[in-house]
Amino acid sequence: MTGPTTSAPRRRTQKRRAILDGALRVFGRVGYLGASIDMIAAEADVSTRTIYNHFENKEELFSTVLLESSTRVAVTREALVEQHLGVVTDLESALIALAKEWVRPNPDFEDHFRVVRRLRAESDRFPREVVRSWQEAGPFRARRALAARMALLADRGLLVMPDPELAAQQFMALITDATIGRAEVSTTALESEIDRVARAGVHTFLYGYLPRKG
Repeated sequence: MTGPTTSAPRRRTQKRRAILDGALRVFGRVGYLGASIDMIAAEADVSTRTIYNHFENKEELFSTVLLESSTRVAVTREALVEQHLGVVTDLESALIALAKEWVRPNPDFEDHFRVVRRLRAESDRFPREVVRSWQEAGPFRARRALAARMALLADRGLLVMPDPELAAQQFMALITDATIGRAEVSTTALESEIDRVARAGVHTFLYGYLPRKG
């Protein structure tokens, strides 16, 4: 008697998960405008009716996929910030290690960043609230975590910064490079490029934010 009752919610959860994962892959491949409910149903191995049982329309599905995926990335980056800047004995080494992991392509998030690249390219076609919700759930959340930790480093006298939010934004900009993550770059070359960009970015960042002697 309890088997069907307890398995029905589980099946529904599994179907929803399949839809979200399939939609993320489809949106990453063809973008929001190119995607259709039929395509997503085929990718998720569910019927279109099943999708409409969970989501009102493609826009709601896209917003849900984007927010969930962005949250996963942000949580991962919050953990990186805590891991590398939670206890700091060598500030430059800690920032370089953080920078390398921050920009190193993560296979778990490949589909997410494909969607984000397409979102940026098509941002003028989306409601502002969709773009804003993505920013708040993903990049802004990660940036706030970094800013909070940098503020604590400033409190210890390791950095001098009147605006930790701006400093975090500048740090992220300095360690980002368009060549990182290109499919045609070999693993060895990619790691070398990550190291180069991370070290150069951190060096420039510290030049602006280290306490001045004398």
